[in-house]
Amino acid sequence: MGRVSDAKERLMTAATELIWSSSYGSVTIDAICENASVKKGSFYYFFDSKSDLALAALLSEWEKKRPAMDALFSVTVPPWDRLQRFFEGVYLHQAELQQRFGRVLGCPLFTLGSEVCTQDARLLQTIDHILMQYVKYFESAIRDCHSHGLVRCPNATSKAKLLFAYFQGIMTQARIQNCVELIKALPDGARDLLGFVTEEVAAA
Repeated sequence: MGRVSDAKERLMTAATELIWSSSYGSVTIDAICENASVKKGSFYYFFDSKSDLALAALLSEWEKKRPAMDALFSVTVPPWDRLQRFFEGVYLHQAELQQRFGRVLGCPLFTLGSEVCTQDARLLQTIDHILMQYVKYFESAIRDCHSHGLVRCPNATSKAKLLFAYFQGIMTQARIQNCVELIKALPDGARDLLGFVTEEVAAA
């Protein structure tokens, strides 16, 4: 089985990668164990089911990502820069994944959530909770953009939900069409959706 701590991490990493690059329904426990180089019997030492593994992997990935998100959306960062750098980072990551897998993979949360939404309430609840954390980051940036006079968005909450829905749509479309350039256009689309006061401000 290898070292206990290492085996569990490898299983979560393998599950994340295989489900993201394929689908939750098509990935078997055998395939996850093979990819992680962990014996199937050892899988059940850590997890009762594929659902339990996927849930643990989601939470683990979010805990790893959250410090970077906190730094990116810190109030010390200019408000529009927070959103622009986020979208640019997403594009670069998706471009790397396309080189590696031959396809744009899109957002793992959107992909998994749309697949299990009628099948697994626990997974769906966790995915929805994590997605709402992203909306809160968007909301804080939009609220500060408004207070700085960059945009007119007095209701930052509703605008954040709208912007995140746009982001979801672009990411899903990019996965379907295998077109990373759609993601590259996210900053321009976000500026249009938020309605920057002037082009000079938008470019600042």
